[in-house]
Amino acid sequence: MAMKIRLARGGSKKRPFYSIVATDSRMPRDGRFLEKLGTYNPLLAKDSEERVKMDMERVKYWLEKGAQPTDRIARFLEAAGAVAKTERKNLKKAVPGKKATERAEQKAAKEAEANAPAEEPAAEASAE
Repeated sequence: MAMKIRLARGGSKKRPFYSIVATDSRMPRDGRFLEKLGTYNPLLAKDSEERVKMDMERVKYWLEKGAQPTDRIARFLEAAGAVAKTERKNLKKAVPGKKATERAEQKAAKEAEANAPAEEPAAEASAE
Protein backbone atom coordinates (compact mmCIF):
# COMPACT_ATOMS: atom_id res chain seq x y z
CA MET A 1 0.00 0.00 0.00
CA ALA A 2 1.47 3.39 -1.05
CA MET A 3 1.15 5.69 1.94
CA LYS A 4 1.08 9.49 1.79
CA ILE A 5 1.09 12.27 4.34
CA ARG A 6 -0.92 15.03 2.70
CA LEU A 7 -3.46 17.81 3.16
CA ALA A 8 -7.21 17.20 3.17
CA ARG A 9 -9.21 20.37 2.52
CA GLY A 10 -11.97 21.50 4.80
CA GLY A 11 -13.53 24.84 5.59
CA SER A 12 -16.04 26.79 3.59
CA LYS A 13 -15.84 28.52 0.24
CA LYS A 14 -12.96 31.06 0.13
CA ARG A 15 -12.01 30.09 3.72
CA PRO A 16 -9.69 27.08 3.41
CA PHE A 17 -8.68 24.95 6.36
CA TYR A 18 -6.63 21.79 5.96
CA SER A 19 -6.13 18.63 7.96
CA ILE A 20 -2.77 16.89 7.76
CA VAL A 21 -3.58 13.21 7.30
CA ALA A 22 -1.89 9.86 6.69
CA THR A 23 -3.71 8.04 3.93
CA ASP A 24 -3.45 5.53 1.12
CA SER A 25 -2.39 7.43 -2.01
CA ARG A 26 -5.27 5.90 -3.99
CA MET A 27 -7.93 7.55 -1.79
CA PRO A 28 -9.49 10.87 -2.82
CA ARG A 29 -8.03 14.10 -1.43
CA ASP A 30 -10.83 14.69 1.06
CA GLY A 31 -11.81 11.04 1.33
CA ARG A 32 -10.98 8.24 3.73
CA PHE A 33 -7.77 8.50 5.74
CA LEU A 34 -6.04 6.37 8.35
CA GLU A 35 -5.07 9.01 10.88
CA LYS A 36 -5.31 12.76 11.36
CA LEU A 37 -1.84 14.11 12.19
CA GLY A 38 -2.47 17.83 12.49
CA THR A 39 -3.95 20.97 10.97
CA TYR A 40 -2.93 23.83 8.67
CA ASN A 41 -4.71 27.18 8.51
CA PRO A 42 -3.31 29.29 5.64
CA LEU A 43 -5.40 32.31 6.66
CA LEU A 44 -3.30 32.93 9.78
CA ALA A 45 -0.09 34.97 9.75
CA LYS A 46 3.04 33.08 8.70
CA ASP A 47 4.69 33.58 12.09
CA SER A 48 1.63 32.36 14.01
CA GLU A 49 2.04 29.26 16.20
CA GLU A 50 -1.50 28.15 15.30
CA ARG A 51 -0.89 28.13 11.51
CA VAL A 52 0.63 24.62 11.40
CA LYS A 53 0.07 22.08 14.17
CA MET A 54 1.40 18.54 13.88
CA ASP A 55 1.73 15.56 16.19
CA MET A 56 5.43 15.02 15.42
CA GLU A 57 5.60 11.61 17.10
CA ARG A 58 2.90 10.21 14.83
CA VAL A 59 4.37 11.91 11.75
CA LYS A 60 7.74 10.29 12.47
CA TYR A 61 5.98 6.96 12.99
CA TRP A 62 4.35 7.15 9.54
CA LEU A 63 7.59 8.28 7.91
CA GLU A 64 9.32 5.23 9.40
CA LYS A 65 6.54 3.04 7.99
CA GLY A 66 7.37 4.41 4.50
CA ALA A 67 4.80 7.17 4.08
CA GLN A 68 5.86 9.81 1.55
CA PRO A 69 5.09 13.46 2.41
CA THR A 70 3.75 15.72 -0.31
CA ASP A 71 5.76 18.83 -1.27
CA ARG A 72 3.84 21.14 1.07
CA ILE A 73 4.05 18.72 4.00
CA ALA A 74 7.77 18.23 3.35
CA ARG A 75 8.21 22.00 3.68
CA PHE A 76 6.32 21.98 6.99
CA LEU A 77 8.52 19.15 8.24
CA GLU A 78 11.68 21.00 7.16
CA ALA A 79 10.52 24.11 9.01
CA ALA A 80 9.86 22.00 12.11
CA GLY A 81 13.29 20.38 11.81
CA ALA A 82 11.95 16.82 11.52
CA VAL A 83 13.36 16.22 8.03
CA ALA A 84 16.63 17.38 6.46
CA LYS A 85 16.17 20.34 4.14
CA THR A 86 16.38 19.50 0.44
CA GLU A 87 17.30 21.94 -2.28
CA ARG A 88 14.62 22.40 -4.91
CA LYS A 89 15.20 23.67 -8.41
CA ASN A 90 12.49 25.07 -10.61
CA LEU A 91 14.54 25.86 -13.68
CA LYS A 92 11.56 26.93 -15.77
CA LYS A 93 10.20 29.39 -13.21
CA ALA A 94 12.17 32.40 -14.49
CA VAL A 95 11.65 31.64 -18.19
CA PRO A 96 8.76 33.65 -19.66
CA GLY A 97 6.07 31.81 -21.59
CA LYS A 98 5.56 31.80 -25.34
CA LYS A 99 3.12 34.73 -25.46
CA ALA A 100 5.23 36.84 -23.10
CA THR A 101 8.29 36.37 -25.31
CA GLU A 102 6.25 37.29 -28.41
CA ARG A 103 5.02 40.49 -26.70
CA ALA A 104 8.56 41.36 -25.64
CA GLU A 105 9.82 40.88 -29.22
CA GLN A 106 7.02 43.06 -30.61
CA LYS A 107 7.71 45.76 -28.05
CA ALA A 108 11.43 45.70 -28.85
CA ALA A 109 10.65 45.95 -32.59
CA LYS A 110 8.36 48.96 -32.04
CA GLU A 111 11.00 50.68 -29.90
CA ALA A 112 13.65 50.05 -32.56
CA GLU A 113 11.37 51.55 -35.23
CA ALA A 114 10.58 54.55 -33.04
CA ASN A 115 14.25 55.19 -32.18
CA ALA A 116 15.69 54.67 -35.68
CA PRO A 117 13.94 57.64 -37.44
CA ALA A 118 14.59 59.91 -34.46
CA GLU A 119 18.36 59.32 -34.62
CA GLU A 120 18.75 59.99 -38.37
CA PRO A 121 17.42 63.59 -38.43
CA ALA A 122 19.52 64.44 -35.39
CA ALA A 123 22.61 63.13 -37.16
CA GLU A 124 21.82 65.14 -40.33
CA ALA A 125 21.18 68.35 -38.37
CA SER A 126 24.52 68.12 -36.58
CA ALA A 127 26.34 67.51 -39.92
CA GLU A 128 25.02 70.78 -41.43
